[in-house]
Amino acid sequence: MILTRTLRFHSALAMIQGLKSLFADGFNPRSVLFIAFDRVGDVFVQVPERVQDMARLKVGNKLTLPWPFVDGDYFYLDAVHPMGGDTVVVNGDRRIGHIASLVDVAAMVSWFVQEAHDESIFFGCTPHQPGSWWITEEHAEALHVRGFVDIVAVKGQGLLARRTMDNGLYLLTMDAAARGALNEWQKVFESPLGNVLMLERRLLYDQLVLNCQGGLVEVDLYDLPRASESGRITMTDGGFAVVGRRSSGGFAVTRGEPMDWGFKDIKPATLVGSEGCSFMELPTVLRELEGWWGLGVGP
Repeated sequence: MILTRTLRFHSALAMIQGLKSLFADGFNPRSVLFIAFDRVGDVFVQVPERVQDMARLKVGNKLTLPWPFVDGDYFYLDAVHPMGGDTVVVNGDRRIGHIASLVDVAAMVSWFVQEAHDESIFFGCTPHQPGSWWITEEHAEALHVRGFVDIVAVKGQGLLARRTMDNGLYLLTMDAAARGALNEWQKVFESPLGNVLMLERRLLYDQLVLNCQGGLVEVDLYDLPRASESGRITMTDGGFAVVGRRSSGGFAVTRGEPMDWGFKDIKPATLVGSEGCSFMELPTVLRELEGWWGLGVGP
């Protein structure tokens, strides 16, 4: 178990000073576990109590952590992807679009990620209706108004997204992103298992899991804009999704209620599978887990 502490910032100036202090103390984006807003726009940042605990934190581990702020209304970020210059893409609770400080907070988190020479920052797994924003300077455009959510950055290639109530995986090329051409998303893959309800948080080894109405589809993306299916797991009941994986093998899997727009009431993820576990081994692993019986996981 990792001891944590929560920092609360009432203003943009206080937050940038807080992030600079964390950076000076040796903290990096991996160490930021959760970022949330409250209704008045205050920002809450959870980090480990000790900087040495960062070595134990991987993306998969962060996704298993329980969310820290449960009393009252808190709106969580899922991921922040700096795009270069003053542009940043944000995934999170759709309600944060009404928070006046969203643009400033996105800019500061983007600065923190770039100062650490990282590509993106990911946070814990929290329940909410997904939203995504394209933020440039002082303007935030809600990508979810166009239907695009769960944005995934692909180094050197652009951005991937799903579209609400749609069976496709979409690509915005790096060239289109550089021009801010948000009308140039192109469908690069169609799910054979119905609408896509959630995307895995990041690419690993050029593969991404699409969590769909009828099960899971793993897609190879090494030759974008070409994409091809590398594996498929059908489900009769649904209700679980791959949100991440470890580089050594194994997956971070969450559960929730499938809805038209995604998953409702998702839980903190569970790490399943040992080192070297492949996507096609997931059905066997899940059947063996206590508490996961009756999901109707097919081969």
